[in-house]
Amino acid sequence: MASEKILKQKQTVIDEIKERTENAKTIVLFDYRGITDSEAKELRIKLRESNSDYKVYKNTLMSRAFDDLGIDLKEGLTGPSAFAFGEDQIKVLSEFAKEHPALVLKVGIVDGEKADQAKLAEYATLPSREGLLTMLAGGMIGLVKDLSICLDLYSQQKEEN
Repeated sequence: MASEKILKQKQTVIDEIKERTENAKTIVLFDYRGITDSEAKELRIKLRESNSDYKVYKNTLMSRAFDDLGIDLKEGLTGPSAFAFGEDQIKVLSEFAKEHPALVLKVGIVDGEKADQAKLAEYATLPSREGLLTMLAGGMIGLVKDLSICLDLYSQQKEEN
């Protein structure tokens, strides 16, 4: 039987995982075997630029935390798994995985919905929030421009009559 001190340490880690899961917009479990220390450092820097991070926990502790939260990610907890959490880490992880094939995305939670590898790959192709807002603004500017041209032509036509 584990000592009280060890059980308390494990519970602290479980609570940390639960807190990070609850506070993150998205979480992703990925296999990190085969990436070097320098590549791991590079990945961490890129993730921090997108207000995200990752940490490696024991699978049993992650499983307990996810069970407590009612999240089923058992298939992602096979083999060594890293836990990425934050705002926009899917795109960063996917781009990093293209350059470093050793990194493999397993499963995640995006906006409260479970996402498998295929779904994560689909999300990675979507533009970022800023990109979508830029596209929306560009479309709205185009409409306003077209309206101003129409009104100008209409006013010129009225002046001729």
